[in-house]
Amino acid sequence: MIEDARWPRADAWLARNDAKPGLVVVGVPTSVASLSPSKAYQTPSRFRTVLRRFSTFHSHRAVDLRSLAVADMGDWQVSSFGLEQYQGAIEIAARRLAKGPVHAFLGGDNGITRPLVSGLSRGQLDRVGVLTFDAHHDVRTLDQGPTNGTPIRGLIEDGLPGEQVIQVGIHSFCNSLEYRTYCDEQGIRIVTMDTVETQGLEPVVGAALEALGNQCEWIYVDFDIDVLDRAFAPACPGARPGGMKPRQLASAAWICGQHPKVRAADFVEVDASADVNDLTLMNMATVFLNFAAGVAARE
Repeated sequence: MIEDARWPRADAWLARNDAKPGLVVVGVPTSVASLSPSKAYQTPSRFRTVLRRFSTFHSHRAVDLRSLAVADMGDWQVSSFGLEQYQGAIEIAARRLAKGPVHAFLGGDNGITRPLVSGLSRGQLDRVGVLTFDAHHDVRTLDQGPTNGTPIRGLIEDGLPGEQVIQVGIHSFCNSLEYRTYCDEQGIRIVTMDTVETQGLEPVVGAALEALGNQCEWIYVDFDIDVLDRAFAPACPGARPGGMKPRQLASAAWICGQHPKVRAADFVEVDASADVNDLTLMNMATVFLNFAAGVAARE
């Protein structure tokens, strides 16, 4: 690519490693928990490369990411851990993170969500609200271990009140009646794609953040990229027709990034090895950059 000092690239911004970051980025490269075969552990490194194709300026919001101090901690060395070990390793690493900066975690599959929330909460799950953008409820039973289909049930069994979970973007024919019934019994609030389309993405996300913000001390956001329509996310094993458009998910990320109680977010379920012309990775990058722009707009 031709270099132009007047066209700063997002990968160079991320590589700055500022001394006092407002945003800390961590790669969590594991896909040992994937129910569908996946090489999502390859995604964090590939994601950073794809950022080179983006600038730092959000034209619509008039925000330049160069105003946001950032540090990339690289990848945690968790890709070699098995199903019985990876969650503990991630939780311990999350507990060691400094409070203060907003954290953005690059997956990896959705199995990382439970240990990240547990670690960041430091045993106080009653204080955190969880907002998911996902095609799936992720409340499968733990009979087969802590897979990428179990993070929300796992957190609830760990002590997270179900009333402090809101799920946006749930698809038809991506879940079962039994697991929807479990969500209803636990008090999990569900916003289907049909509701997103009829009520509008921004009002839905605003209401979800307001509700969790009134209940909880802080909020964790799970961006499962398979909430996108399959046409935009060929590298997401769980993506199906009928999902969100990239612009919708990017707007959601911007809104979440701006909210003062959002302390962390993950970006998961992309298998870089299965992508087509980096389409899914570029959509993941757009979501991440919009989230970062929202954080920058707080300051």
